[in-house]
Amino acid sequence: MDGTLVDSTAAVESLWTEFAVEYGLDIAELLDFSHGRQTLDTLRRFLPHGPKELAALAAGLEAQEITNTEGIVEVPGAATFLESLGQTPYAVVTSAGRALAISRLRAAGLPVPEVLIAAEDVLAGKPSPEGYLLAASALGVDISDCAVFEDAPAGLQAAVISGAQTIVVGTYESTLTRSLARIGDYTQLSFEHGLLHGHKGS
Repeated sequence: MDGTLVDSTAAVESLWTEFAVEYGLDIAELLDFSHGRQTLDTLRRFLPHGPKELAALAAGLEAQEITNTEGIVEVPGAATFLESLGQTPYAVVTSAGRALAISRLRAAGLPVPEVLIAAEDVLAGKPSPEGYLLAASALGVDISDCAVFEDAPAGLQAAVISGAQTIVVGTYESTLTRSLARIGDYTQLSFEHGLLHGHKGS
């Protein structure tokens, strides 16, 4: 969701930068790891605290994020693209908690889909494919018939492992992305007659 449908970069980087300073962590390393991952997974990676303390820290961070919607906007063309889907079912699979996901979608002026797979719905966050497989099941479709849009390393790994058709959103590049389709944003994509069409954005 973040970086794929919603641009929340300023809010996310501000929060994690403050956290890194408070705990004496490398800001760049923390931001790089956290992108596309659950907050709790990021805290487990960088702090030696016990499970209860980590859970409390994660809840506190997400509470701050829910109320901080300043500067959150859609990825260009996202609202128009979602509207073009019409009755075609789709899901949002996010590493954010459900309340945070809904807050950011609404702040960006995007609809909240009927199928929303959030952090509390999975046992393992991205790069596990669990979220995408749950979404496909909830939609009643085979994962191989799904197109997944992702911008982050963990999410892209999850999408590819799941067996979905994977499309990179944005500029991230790695050996994994070399064989994948890519769009800069949704102004470069349209959906007509059940098919995705790529084109140059304005």
